[in-house]
Amino acid sequence: MTLLGHDRYCDEVVGQTALLRSHLAGADLTATVPTCPDWTLRELAVHVGEAHRWAEHIVRTGAAKNVPVENVTGVGGPQDSDPAALDTWLAEGAALAAGTFRTAGADAAAWSWAWEHTAGFWARRMAHETLIHRADAAVTAGAAYEVAPDLAADAIDEWLQIVRFAQETYPGKAANELRGAGRSIHLHATDTEPGLDAEWLIEFEDKGIDWRRGHEKATVALRGPLSEVLLAFYRRLPPDGGRLEVLGERELLDFWLERATFG
Repeated sequence: MTLLGHDRYCDEVVGQTALLRSHLAGADLTATVPTCPDWTLRELAVHVGEAHRWAEHIVRTGAAKNVPVENVTGVGGPQDSDPAALDTWLAEGAALAAGTFRTAGADAAAWSWAWEHTAGFWARRMAHETLIHRADAAVTAGAAYEVAPDLAADAIDEWLQIVRFAQETYPGKAANELRGAGRSIHLHATDTEPGLDAEWLIEFEDKGIDWRRGHEKATVALRGPLSEVLLAFYRRLPPDGGRLEVLGERELLDFWLERATFG
């Protein structure tokens, strides 16, 4: 697996936040987010801004253990309910995070909850965190959502790493049920340019999942435009809605989607 590069991830933290802010402009910030129904649109935006500031604090301080988010300066969003204040707060937090990640360098040591404890991990994680929550905002605001193909493909790679990490680290998590040899899922993007390998084979094994890029037969396949495959895999779209189609054992794909979560 080839990463996109530390500078690219830093750029995407700012760029995806700018696009998120464009979805918020003129939208009803009290509207419920359909894909995250516990949040209003404003609460979604604050969540993203808090994540940026939290990760920035961890990298800037070289934290060796978790830092409670409430101990980070500037979280919680502006006290003023003015949408302009929220927009400014989001922009400042993204720029601050990206600048800190870039200055530290990809290999700088920093605590994380995951398999890698570096500034590079946080730059990538915040890029994709913002990318996916931007989809939530776009759905709520009725805005168009487009993703660069290489960024979308990398977000799928990272998600698979997260699921495997959960299997290896947290025995009680639902992801541990994604085991048992002989079952597999194929993701097939139908709209990518030559040179980008945007197909995956995810195999269930007794020790956990394994995956590789490529076109291979599987128990079930999810096919469609790459951005929609990404969002369905993140449970932001129904897997057989729009331009997506499911071929094979739909029950296995549903089984995956129910268990491959952060929680």
